[in-house]
Amino acid sequence: MVTEQMGAARTPGRPRSEKAEKAIIDATIDMLAEGTGVAELSIEAIAARAGVGKTTIYRRWSNKEDLVVDALATLKPPLPELPGKSVRDDIISYLELMRQESSHARTRCIINIALGESDRFPHLAERFREIAVKPRREALRRIIQRGVDSGELRPDVDVEVAMATLSGTMLFLTKWRDLDDALSPDIAVRITDQMLTGLRP
Repeated sequence: MVTEQMGAARTPGRPRSEKAEKAIIDATIDMLAEGTGVAELSIEAIAARAGVGKTTIYRRWSNKEDLVVDALATLKPPLPELPGKSVRDDIISYLELMRQESSHARTRCIINIALGESDRFPHLAERFREIAVKPRREALRRIIQRGVDSGELRPDVDVEVAMATLSGTMLFLTKWRDLDDALSPDIAVRITDQMLTGLRP
């Protein structure tokens, strides 16, 4: 009975805490997506946008960089379960996720910060790599290595170069294509088939 009463007493605070945290994360992401750089972003501005006090933010994050990392990480959900039927299918699924993320302003800001802010904010870049980039790199590495082990790919494939070629091509096309050129919805298939021509036995 005592336990139930204590639990009931704590419950009302949780929704407010979660609501405030979501408002802070959303405000941070929105400002970044609108073009505010990490250097120009301030805790004061985020607090005003989120409708909370600065102390509410500092209770959760010790500095701006940690908040930005956690905000960006919410935009990088784990990779969905890959089909696993063939290396080709899994690579297409992997690249298609990259294509979809590039089509939204919120997820595009991840690429902008990763490419443009890493030198100025090395701590942010390193934490973001650990949280959001490394798991995906490992997923792609496993796909390619599985292809080598199964014989779907050549035994002498340079796995690191293959990873960079596949993801780098999609990054190039989503980030630096001419603005007048719409990105083809089948681009993941085209990249995969083109690259596999050189990777297959």
